[in-house]
Amino acid sequence: MDGKGKQPKLPRIYVCHTYYHVYVTFLKELALLRETGGKPGEEPGADLVLSRMSNNFEDLKSRVEKVGLFRRVLEFDEKREDFFPELARWRKGGGGLLGNLFCRIRFTRLYARLEAPYVPVDFREYRDIYVYCDSDPIGYYLNQNRIYYHAVEDGLNCLKNFDAARYDNRGHFKLKAFLSRYCNLIFVQNGYGKYCLDMEVNDIGAIAHPCPRYREVPRQPLVDALGEGEKDLILRAFVRDKETLERQIAESAGVGDKILILTEPLCALDVRERIFRDLAEQYGREGTVFFKPHPRDVLDYRRLFPEYPQFDATIPMEMLNFFPGLRFRKVISVFTEVRGIQFAEETVRLGPDFMDQYEDPAVHRQNEQIG
Repeated sequence: MDGKGKQPKLPRIYVCHTYYHVYVTFLKELALLRETGGKPGEEPGADLVLSRMSNNFEDLKSRVEKVGLFRRVLEFDEKREDFFPELARWRKGGGGLLGNLFCRIRFTRLYARLEAPYVPVDFREYRDIYVYCDSDPIGYYLNQNRIYYHAVEDGLNCLKNFDAARYDNRGHFKLKAFLSRYCNLIFVQNGYGKYCLDMEVNDIGAIAHPCPRYREVPRQPLVDALGEGEKDLILRAFVRDKETLERQIAESAGVGDKILILTEPLCALDVRERIFRDLAEQYGREGTVFFKPHPRDVLDYRRLFPEYPQFDATIPMEMLNFFPGLRFRKVISVFTEVRGIQFAEETVRLGPDFMDQYEDPAVHRQNEQIG
């Protein structure tokens, strides 16, 4: 206990919504251990929270517990707003700017209160709280309960492609940001919440409208610093069947030109199927096509594309860098950042011009709609 008789605070807790978030958390914790000379499993360690709201983590919790990097691994039954019928009337808004702001204030306060019973820990017990996707209910909860936290960029350079805070608050953005940051009457994510201390981003220079609270923490140096033992620890946590993956990689070595297509949770499912069928046909002329489904892509690629070899969807794409025997001639993505890929001779990011062929450009060109 400290000098006032209070229990010392626990060091850190991370709230993750995707496999990629957990992967970045491993990178951060392993870097911290290297800096301090600590070892995985030593007390006091960090706690990890897996939100089940937008991702099925399957048995990741047990695998992470086995590698012993974290003190505790907890699950969070985080609830979307449509789970609470009481929120519907306030989500509709009111007449004009003032009416809409009044409804939003009521929505913000009520949402945090309704979410509280599902929060699995007392966040006040921690010195540092790291939250990926504070646009999710946890952001409302922490701000309304006056709990300080650090936000972390959701995906690699995701704000470059989609500045959600500015897009979601188009029209009177400065007023809304003020009401969030200084008054805590409403909530604006990604660095604009009153109790958000800062937000870690990979590359501030890639963001058109950086928030003053953005803090650049590049992710590639965290990867480059990993030792072989640390890579093995990460793989043991994330790979459900390492032997099968290694066999797939060994078998692929005998294939000539290989093309890897990274799927993404884009648009409607029928349009998504058409996109990746078109890509498989186009790039299949250049070599043997492999698929790496995105962890949050619910399209059933094994059923719809059984003729193409596929990697486990739950493995973050970046982990394929850990297998020196894996090489592709080309990796194709639509919006996923591919600059960190080291297992390909060439990477292609198709971008919004490609997506214009499949859906209304207004759906995916969000940053162009920010005033």
